[in-house]
Amino acid sequence: MQTSPILMAIQQICEEKNIPVSAVVETIEQALASAYRKDFGEPNQNIKVEFDPVTGASRIFDVKTVVAGPAEGEEEINTKKEILLADAKKIKKDAVEGEEIRTELTAPEGYGRVAAQTAKQVIIQRLREAEREMVFSEYKDKEGQVVLGTVQRVEGRTVFVDLGHTVAVMPYAEQIPREHYAIGARLKVYLVSVSASSRGPEVLVSRTHPEIVRQLFTQEVPEIAAGTVEIKSIAREAGSRTKIAVAATEPNVDPIGSCVGQRGMRVQTVITQLGGEKIDIIEWSEDPAKFISASLAPAKVQLVEIDEINRVARVTVAEDQLSLAIGRGGQNVRLAVKLTGWKIDIVGSVTGEVQNIEGLAEENTTEEESLGSSEAITEIQSDSENKTQDSII
Repeated sequence: MQTSPILMAIQQICEEKNIPVSAVVETIEQALASAYRKDFGEPNQNIKVEFDPVTGASRIFDVKTVVAGPAEGEEEINTKKEILLADAKKIKKDAVEGEEIRTELTAPEGYGRVAAQTAKQVIIQRLREAEREMVFSEYKDKEGQVVLGTVQRVEGRTVFVDLGHTVAVMPYAEQIPREHYAIGARLKVYLVSVSASSRGPEVLVSRTHPEIVRQLFTQEVPEIAAGTVEIKSIAREAGSRTKIAVAATEPNVDPIGSCVGQRGMRVQTVITQLGGEKIDIIEWSEDPAKFISASLAPAKVQLVEIDEINRVARVTVAEDQLSLAIGRGGQNVRLAVKLTGWKIDIVGSVTGEVQNIEGLAEENTTEEESLGSSEAITEIQSDSENKTQDSII
């Protein structure tokens, strides 16, 4: 049997708009019913139309539900949608209460032309709504995930990213500092939120959100995806440096080595996807002193004194490690504070001078890297196969 032009057109629309055929047919039926009610219907008719996409023919019905009498608290029945049982039996002898009576109506002369004109506008509007609903549902399910997109255009400081079926917005605050977004460039973005609006779904994406780091490691590290390695916390200054704390959920699993990968391939893939951002990987510990000490890598810590009540840690380092522990612009210790959730005071072992970094922790600097990063990466690249490092940069 040859496919009708109408059905071919519907199928083409469905493929282009990514919506089911049934939704389009239902839209056409509602549009035809609306056209009939407007020009030919009567006030007490409940018009419904059955449309056959194969032949293009439509049948018009007045649909009513059989009732025994008025509902409780009402004096009369709803004559538009209901019919009394006695009257229903005149149409169908074996009619019962609750049954639906469908009386077929004859399309008057000129119905086809009027219906086509009226239905066209309704169909266009309904198709737009159906498309918006499909897109909203698709991307709402992806909220909180990393998706691949293509830079479509840049307007002022706002970047528009094509995600396939919709275009997402990446405002300046969600962009990595100094990262260039060339038209047509493909990049991974974190889907922050999806909201509905009169113009369709509004999708907000980010390149600075800390969770993008978690998602990228999950994609690259099978142990994280399987749950044998867990990312406990993340501290990030986008475009500059990130620290992540990892822990193994099973014995004999090296969490740092798993994330670094052979010859650093896994972590290097994540670094590349983040535009060269430095990444420190440390092992999480339930012991606050051990965790804080590790969080200050690549600096070597001599002593950590813990004040549990005020959640303050006094960290002692050698004089030659003091600037390394603090980091350029206080970045290293600031990230350690975010990662551990502890206030950290750093003390030089010779002078005993306390470096209170509370103010530094509240800054939002985006310095490229802390002191000593080149030495740390050299150590990791040379010894990664032994998996004995405490950080990767």
